[in-house]
Amino acid sequence: MEQRTYEREDGQVVVVISPQDKLDISTAWQFRLKLQDCMANLSPHMVVNLGNLSAIDSAGMTTLVAGLRDAEKAEGSFRICNLPVSLRPVFEVSTMDDLFEIYETEEAALKA
Repeated sequence: MEQRTYEREDGQVVVVISPQDKLDISTAWQFRLKLQDCMANLSPHMVVNLGNLSAIDSAGMTTLVAGLRDAEKAEGSFRICNLPVSLRPVFEVSTMDDLFEIYETEEAALKA
């Protein structure tokens, strides 16, 4: 899992986390802990780059929803970017594409 921190022109710090390969029952808990740690210690403004993800299951989706809720509670933001075409149906069927702010690129998510 890759993590980077950016400072926007307005001074806001945004953390970008990029899970790798799968976000499923075997990796979701570690990802959840990473989100919580970043929000508590770095910034409540998160971008999750899914560009290197090959699969996601209900545990992974639940972790994303929990991250969104945590960011909202902290008055932060939670955006998703680079959603692979192969995973779009998962978000559409579950109507998660309506819940999340989803951007085509990381740059677009950082500027939003």
